Formats: sequence, C-alpha cells, structure tokens
Amino acid sequence: MIRPRAPSLFRPKLRPDPAVLTEHRRLAAEVGRRGLLRGTLSLGALSLLTGCNVSESASVQRALRTVSAFNDGVQELLFDPRRLAATYPVTQVVKPPRFNAHFGIEDLEPVDVAAWKLEFAGLIADRKPWTLERIGALPEQEIIIKHVCVEGWDYIGQWSGPNLKRFLTEVGADLTAKYVAFHCNDDYMECIDMASALHPQTILATKYAGEPITDPFGAPLRLRTAVKLGYKNPKWIRAIEVTNVYPGGFWEDQGFNWFAGI
Repeated sequence: MIRPRAPSLFRPKLRPDPAVLTEHRRLAAEVGRRGLLRGTLSLGALSLLTGCNVSESASVQRALRTVSAFNDGVQELLFDPRRLAATYPVTQVVKPPRFNAHFGIEDLEPVDVAAWKLEFAGLIADRKPWTLERIGALPEQEIIIKHVCVEGWDYIGQWSGPNLKRFLTEVGADLTAKYVAFHCNDDYMECIDMASALHPQTILATKYAGEPITDPFGAPLRLRTAVKLGYKNPKWIRAIEVTNVYPGGFWEDQGFNWFAGI
C-alpha cells in the first residue's frame, strides 16, 4: 500500500496567494536571475529565509528587497577590479547596436550635439563643463564587449572613447568616493560603484564601430562598462556626479538590483 505523503515540516502554515509573486514578478525575477537563490526562490523559501508573511503583499515586497540587497552585497564583495571581462573579434560586432530605453523609440528627443556640454557635480575639483571636442581630444580606448540586458538578450558591440578612470583623474574627481552618478538628457539617472568606474574596461563611449554614436543609440556620450548589466550603461549623458551619498537610479528605485554586476 502506498502511504500518503506526510505534510512537509517546512511548509508555511499560511496558504500563499500565487498573486503575490505575480504582483512582484519584476523584483522576483531579478532576485532569481542573480543566481544566489536559483532553484529555491518560492513563497515558502521566502517565508523561511526572511520570516515574511507570504499572504501579505507588503511583507513579500520587503522580503524580496532584503534578498535583493543581500545579492548586491555579495556581488560587491566578490567583485575583482583587476579581472577583465571577455572581449570579442570585430567580425562579431552587431551593426547598428540594439536600441533599448525606458521609453519607445517614437518618443526619442535627440540631443542638440552642437550645443551639448558635459557638466559636473559633487566631489570633482574642476567643474568647468567640457565640450565634445575636448573629450574627443583625449586618448581613445576601444573595447569589443558583450552588452547583457536584464531582459535576457545580448549582443556584441564595439565601443570607443576615453577611459573613465583617466577622465575622472583629469577633472580632479575624488577617486576614494563611493559612487559615480550619470544624469542624462532623457531624465534617466544611473550610478555605479567607484571600483567599477575605475575598472580598465569602463569608458565614456563617443563612437560605435569606429563612427560617432548616433541616435537612437545615445549620442553624443554614453557609458560603456564590461562589468555591469545593460541598464547600468546610461545614454545621452549630460552630467557626471561623484558622491558618497547613494543617489539611487531609474530602475533601482523600481526594485532592480543596484550593483548589477555580470
């Protein structure tokens, strides 16, 4: 005779509402995608790991954010600023690059490149704005790296422009500060940790495949780093801020991971 399965000792006493995870699908997917809880992300696991009430939406939201913050902390501890990301041959470069933004391409408002200047704020000694011509006069670094989107797609791109560490040194930025934030013409704002900003494969890209970046791909200036997910690489940059105060970010403020390392 086959005996009925005994109730699990680890099953939450309260019956979970499946709609709770559905409601927080974006944050749950991001937590699961980072892999630290791969195969264990469930309502029952959340209740065990965080003590949250799985029948309450607010409780699940707090639990997911707690796990997400834990993931961020682990990634930051494991990050090696000397380790280089994989690079690729020019034959694999996708032309043109893929467009992706927090708005539709039909809503794009191109930047007036002729009048554009890069401004500065925070812990930077020389805050005089830079013209695109002045940025273009700096030594150029080229990287052929993979752009990895949190949505699950990727492509190989060929980017060039000044190395960000060298640029920050040029303007007298405090390289011991915690964050580098990028303010953009499309009202997007993103920040990265200083260690990632100083990584040898992090640049301020002005060109793609050897030609000046055009729209809708972020002209005239965008961040390109080999160690972060796509949404950490803002386009249409208009200002750079160096700070010790966490400034948030467009997607982070909506529940995405902050560190977002690859």
